[in-house]
Amino acid sequence: MISNRILTGDAVLDVLDDLARLRITVFRDWPYLYDGDIEHEREYLTAYRHPGAVVVAAYDGELMIGAATGAPMEDHAEGFRTAFAGRPEQLDEIFYCAESVLLPDYRGRGLGHVFFDGREAQGRALGRRYSAFCSVQRPTDHPLRPADYRPLDDFWRKRGYEPLSGVVAEFDWKDIDAPDSTKKPLQFWMKTL
Repeated sequence: MISNRILTGDAVLDVLDDLARLRITVFRDWPYLYDGDIEHEREYLTAYRHPGAVVVAAYDGELMIGAATGAPMEDHAEGFRTAFAGRPEQLDEIFYCAESVLLPDYRGRGLGHVFFDGREAQGRALGRRYSAFCSVQRPTDHPLRPADYRPLDDFWRKRGYEPLSGVVAEFDWKDIDAPDSTKKPLQFWMKTL
């Protein structure tokens, strides 16, 4: 039976290893192609114990099968400040819906909505006016792109999100087929809460 849990504060620390393993597994696939390691993941994820942050986790029994993270935008990466420079929205008005990861066998069951609902509720509870996330941009002719890949753009639009023209962050990570880390562009999407 699938259940959902909202985790904040120190409760996030109790699930760090499960969340780290889940992220490494899911982000290994297209379009992220992330060659992650548990220590880096644990270090990154500890930020989600800070006030205002949330983890919306999905379980099948006691197995974490999916999770979504979120935090006040100003508490997140410095690269976001650069991406939003010149925008009318202030970072402290935005709730950042960070990563969503879900094992393939559980997709198509409405958990994507659960993940956004939980994070958007957290944003509203914090008095945020906007909710935003970013998605990695890969070339359409990338050699590892699956032939049956369907972008999530339609799902995001149905939730009220639109891409922000010119609002792109760059982050680096090591791809599964690369010897070193390289920068990737991530396009921001946003909606009014």
